[in-house]
Amino acid sequence: MRLFVAIAIPEAVADPLCDLQGGLDGVRWVDPDDFHLTLRFVGDVDRGTADDLAAALSGLRAPAFDLRLSGLGHFGSGQRLRALWVGVEPQPALTLLHGRVEAAARRAGLPPEGRRFVPHVTLARMSGPISDDSVSHWIGSRSPFAAGPFPVRDVVLFESFLGREGPHYERRLTVPLDRLPDADDWDGEWDGPEPA
Repeated sequence: MRLFVAIAIPEAVADPLCDLQGGLDGVRWVDPDDFHLTLRFVGDVDRGTADDLAAALSGLRAPAFDLRLSGLGHFGSGQRLRALWVGVEPQPALTLLHGRVEAAARRAGLPPEGRRFVPHVTLARMSGPISDDSVSHWIGSRSPFAAGPFPVRDVVLFESFLGREGPHYERRLTVPLDRLPDADDWDGEWDGPEPA
């Protein structure tokens, strides 16, 4: 199963993100239901590792906080342009939460995350050739951008299913912030389809 840990974006914030989408060829826009801020990409793991990660995340302690989205950018350039995103205003509580999610992943036996944490919400992924000038114009015509603040009250362990229309995400575990999770937050059972 293919997993990641993230903050889900509420509908009130997803709406202004939707307003940014469009006006650029060669991209595949993210479905608004799938907007999220990744705290830790896990990737493909077996059932045992998934169970260990869920158990480690169930013990997560971190304060709830408010978060504000701000700025637009992209990953890659030229032929290696990969994604368009909305950035996040600096927030010490987010940095703390990321560190604790990473520690939980390590306790579950996952290797350290090799990439620097760049908090963002992906708006689009590249689906064809696109010029840097087109992307710069798109960003410039929608800047400055900000949305929120919005409350971050939990983190979610998602399972990702890849398909022709792009990935589809399903929640597997929701861990509340600012309190100890209840014992029934994780029952040790996956309620989704069996992994391929």
